[in-house]
Amino acid sequence: MTAEPVVDLRARGMLKSTFGYSSFRPLQQEIVQSIVNGQDVFVLMPTGGGKSLCYQLPALLLRGTTVVVSPLIALMKDQVDALRTLGVAATYINSSLQSAEVSKRQAALMRGDVRLLYVAPERLMMPGFLRLLSTLEIAFFAIDEAHCISEWGHDFRPEYRALKQIRSDFPGVPLGAFTATATPRVGTDIKTQLGLEGARAFCASFNRPNLQYEVRSKKGSYHSLVTYLRDHHGASGIVYCMSRAATDGLAERLRADGFRATSYHAGLTPEERRTRQESFIRDDIQIIIATIAFGMGIDKPDVRFVFHYDLPKTLEGYYQESGRAGRDGDPSDCILFYSYGDVARHRHFIDEKPSREERQIATWQLRQMADWAEMTSCRRQALLAYFDELFGGQDGPCCDNCLSPSEQEDFTVPAQMLLSCVKRTGERFGVAHVIQVLRGSRAQRILDLHHDKLSTYGIGRGRPEDEWRYISAELVRSGCLRQAPEEFNAIKVTERGHSVLFKGEQVFLAARQAPEGARHDGAGRVHPVLFERLRSLRKRLADKLGVPPYAVLLDNALDHMTAALPASRDQLLRIPGVTERKADDFGDPFLEDIAAFVGETGAKPVRAVSDGAFRKTLGDSAWTTFAMFRDGQDIASIAKTRSLARSTVEGHLAEAADAGEAVDIGRVVPEDKQHSIASVMSELGDNPLSPIMERLGDGYTYGEIRMVRAKMRNAALADLALDSTPSKLP
Repeated sequence: MTAEPVVDLRARGMLKSTFGYSSFRPLQQEIVQSIVNGQDVFVLMPTGGGKSLCYQLPALLLRGTTVVVSPLIALMKDQVDALRTLGVAATYINSSLQSAEVSKRQAALMRGDVRLLYVAPERLMMPGFLRLLSTLEIAFFAIDEAHCISEWGHDFRPEYRALKQIRSDFPGVPLGAFTATATPRVGTDIKTQLGLEGARAFCASFNRPNLQYEVRSKKGSYHSLVTYLRDHHGASGIVYCMSRAATDGLAERLRADGFRATSYHAGLTPEERRTRQESFIRDDIQIIIATIAFGMGIDKPDVRFVFHYDLPKTLEGYYQESGRAGRDGDPSDCILFYSYGDVARHRHFIDEKPSREERQIATWQLRQMADWAEMTSCRRQALLAYFDELFGGQDGPCCDNCLSPSEQEDFTVPAQMLLSCVKRTGERFGVAHVIQVLRGSRAQRILDLHHDKLSTYGIGRGRPEDEWRYISAELVRSGCLRQAPEEFNAIKVTERGHSVLFKGEQVFLAARQAPEGARHDGAGRVHPVLFERLRSLRKRLADKLGVPPYAVLLDNALDHMTAALPASRDQLLRIPGVTERKADDFGDPFLEDIAAFVGETGAKPVRAVSDGAFRKTLGDSAWTTFAMFRDGQDIASIAKTRSLARSTVEGHLAEAADAGEAVDIGRVVPEDKQHSIASVMSELGDNPLSPIMERLGDGYTYGEIRMVRAKMRNAALADLALDSTPSKLP
C-alpha cells in the first residue's frame, strides 16, 4: 500500500521530534499508516519490536482521544510518565486513584485535553465509563496484551472477553489488537473475539538472533547462578521465580553473597514495586528477582540476562519473559533451570482448575514447555516453529544444543513403528495410548478397542516406556507428528511423517541421556533394580561389621553409582562419598555387582562420575528456613511466617543438616528423643523411615527422625564404625 505523502511526512516528522527516532523499525510505518487511514489492525510484534509506538504515534496524528486497554495497572503510571516527558498529553484512570483524582482526569477528557488514555478492561466496561466515552471523540481503541482474551493464550483473563462489546457500542471507531506472543490458534481466537476478521494483519518475525538459549539442570542452581553472575560482573538481569516466597528468599541469599539484588512481586505495595522497578531501571539494583508480575512494559534495553529459576507454565510465557533480555540488540543470555519436579508442581495446580477444558489446555501448554526444556535439537528452531515460523539458520550457534551438539543415532525403525501405530489406531488417540499398544499392554481399554489385534500391537516391547515417550516427543518437535489439543491431544502423522513411513526418509535423534531430575521411577533413579541390589549388598556388609548401613555408604553414593556405573577403583573414587578407605574396604563387592548388572542388561552410563568433593546442595526454600532458624526463630514462628507446615520446616532443617550446615538439633529434638531415635536406627538402619516411626510409636515426627538421622550420618561418616573395624572385610 502506498502511503499518503502528507501523512507519511507528518508521521516521520513526529517520529523524530517527539520520540527521537530517525527511522521506523520493520512494519511500524505500515501499521501507523493503516491506523491513520481508519483501518482495523491485528499486530503481532515480539518484545523489543516497538509495538507501543504503533498506537502512540497515530494518537498524535488523529483527532480525538486514543484509548489504550491494558491489564497492567501497576505499570500504567510508568508508561504515562514516559509519554509526558516527551510532551504527549497522556493519562490513566484505574483503581489506584482516589475518586477526586478520577473526576479531575475525566474532566480533562471531556475538555479534549487528553490524546492518550490508558485504562484497564474492568474500568472500560463499566456502564458509566462507557457512557462517558460515548460523549467524546474517540480516535482509536488499542487493545494491548491482546493474548489475554484467548483461553489458549499464556495469560488468559476472563474480563478481556467483554471487550467485544466495543464493536457494537462504537461501530465507527477503528480497533487494533496488539500482542507480543501468540500462536496461530491464539491469533485466530483474538480476531474472532474482537470482530477483527477483516483487519489488516501484521506479524513480525519472532526470531531474536542476539538471544542465546540455554537449559541447565536445576540441581545446584544457586551455585550455577552465582558463578554466572560473578563471570558477568555488573551485568543487569532478571531472575524469574514461581512464588513470592522464592523471590524474597533468593534475593536475600544473593544480597548476603554481595550482589545488588531485590525482589519484585504482587505482594508488595504499589510504592514498593515502583521504587524497586525504578532502582532496577537506574542500575542502582543489578538483579531483580521477580514473579511474572514484573517485566511487561519495561523499556530497559540493556538487560543482559534472564534466568528462569523455575519452569514457566507455557512456551508463550517463556518467550515473552526471556524476550526482555537484549532489547538493545546486543548479545544476551536466556537460561532456564529445569527439573521434572517443576512439571509435577504445575500439574498439581492444573488438577485444581475447575473445568475439564481449562485442565486440558493447561496440560497441553505445559507439555510443550517441558518438551522444549528436554529437547536435544536446536531450541531456536523449535521455539520459532511453535509460533509457526520457519528458522532459516544463522551464523554461529544459537543455543546450548547447537553449541554442544549431541551424538546422533539412527532411530528410523522405531520411528516407523510409532508412526505406523498412530495410523493403525486411527490418529484418534494420545501418545500414552499409542505407546501402550506398541508395548503390548493388556489394559481393558486396549482390549475393548480390539487394538490388541493390530499388526503393531506389541512390536515395541523391547523399549521402555520413557524411551518411546522420548521418540514421540522428538517426532513432534521435528514435524513428523503433530498434536491436536482440540481433540484431547490426539497425535496425527504429518506430511513429513508420511515421508518417513513410505518414502525412506531417515530419522536421526540425539543419543538419549536421562536428564538430571527426570522421572525414571518414584525416586528419580536411572536403574532402580541395580539400586536395590546395591542397597542389599550394603546391608549385608553393614551387618557383618555390626554397623548401620549409612556407615558403609549413603543412598546418594548408591544413586551416583547406578547412573555412572563405575568399572574401576579410580572411577569409584570419584563417586560422591567414596573415600580411599571405603574404596579399600568395600569397593570390590560393589564393583562386582555393578559389572554383573551391566553384563546382564547391557546398561550404559547416563551420568559422568563426579570430579568434585561431596557436599549436598541446599535448596533455596530450605536455605531460607535454615537462615531464619540460625537467626534465632523457632519452628512455630518460621512455619507461621512462611505459611508452611511444621513438618515442612523440620524437613528443611534436616536437609540443611545433610548439607553440612551447623543445625542446632537440640533446639528441636530433646536429648532423650535423640537417644531413642538413634537406638532404633542402630537396630533397623536409617532408611526407610516408616519402620522406625512404627517402632517409636506416638510422640515422634518424621521431621525429628530425619534430623537425628542427618546428625548421626554427619558424625558417623568419617569414623563411627570404620575406625573400630578391620581394614578389610573377612
